Amino acid sequence: MINQHFLSMLGNKNVIRELSEYATARGQEIGYENVFDFSLGNPSVPAPDSYRDVSIRLLQEVEPLKLHGYNPTLGDPRVKGKVAASLKARFGLPYEPGHIFPTAGAAGAIAHALRCVVCPGEEVIVFAPYFSEYNPYIEGTGGKIRFVPIKMDDFQPNFEAAEEIFNEKTAAVLINSPNNPSGVVYPEETLQKLADLLTRKSAEVGHTIFLISDEPYREIVFDGKKQAYPAKYYPHTLTCYSFSKSLSLPGERIGYVAVNPACEQADKMVPMMGQISRGLGHNCPSSLPMLASAYCLEDTSDLSVYETNMNLLYDTFTELGFTVPRPGGTFYIMPKALEEDAVAFCKKALKYDLVFVPGDGFCAPGFFRVAYCLDTEKVKRSLPSIRRFVETEYPDR
Repeated sequence: MINQHFLSMLGNKNVIRELSEYATARGQEIGYENVFDFSLGNPSVPAPDSYRDVSIRLLQEVEPLKLHGYNPTLGDPRVKGKVAASLKARFGLPYEPGHIFPTAGAAGAIAHALRCVVCPGEEVIVFAPYFSEYNPYIEGTGGKIRFVPIKMDDFQPNFEAAEEIFNEKTAAVLINSPNNPSGVVYPEETLQKLADLLTRKSAEVGHTIFLISDEPYREIVFDGKKQAYPAKYYPHTLTCYSFSKSLSLPGERIGYVAVNPACEQADKMVPMMGQISRGLGHNCPSSLPMLASAYCLEDTSDLSVYETNMNLLYDTFTELGFTVPRPGGTFYIMPKALEEDAVAFCKKALKYDLVFVPGDGFCAPGFFRVAYCLDTEKVKRSLPSIRRFVETEYPDR
């Protein structure tokens, strides 16, 4: 008999992927340039020249068997050393190579981090709105997701509601800042408040509650600000990172877990991840892109386009009467729909070739996500369609 669990998942497809597939099919009918596809968070700017140049240099200069051979289970020591040194210089924590585990993107990082600290039957707390794929990530450990209800005015963590959710089964809290789907950024005071909460709740339940920090959008922050580093505020933190957004390398699937050196059993975490990888069939990411990314740790793509796009859409949505917290980073914005049913709202938008994602899957019913990782020219062309949609479908807004 085939696996019934995964068979049942076929009926619970990812809405984002379904909408992206719809946009592609619609584009074949009318030209994709005429479809305003705000569904998928796929970077719209190229990787920096430095990444291409170092990749070419490695191919030309490094002996092929050495470059393309198997990596150690715990990752390429050169990569681990460069990542540890960069984090130490940027954030002031004494990372060493033994605290770094290279992975296949942030998804691979989260999968390993969760399995390190979550046992079957235990619970992981997330703050709504949250990335919908957290559900299968957590279920894959045998654990259970517990979400804290959304704080609708600003999408910051709802600490008051969180108080009642912690219990003796709580193994970890999973956060994402800058946040997908809302674009909000957790400031220092929020991270300190979270650290204080975790310290207090750990004492109450009698065991360490770990913090898993999902940070693929760390470098995409607006208004000249920077994302505060969660691991600086709470020692028992496993940081999950990806180069998919900062270097525009989503197809290369390169990321890492960084274990705070002060974390409980920090010296055991990365070796444990090596054992976890045996069961996942992970066995370290591809050697060339992993090594090339390690030479570009201080570089980014031209990320300024995302702030430009955000301002265009934020100004338009607010002018049209939408309630929408202004994003502090990422390439997402999440307005409140103009009717209670965001799914119905997004279906109406399709008539105007506007592809938005309803917020229900992000545990944010009544809202919708707009991924504005498009050429600015196309974002500008979408604005009349957004106005026409709203003025036609919601004239009494």
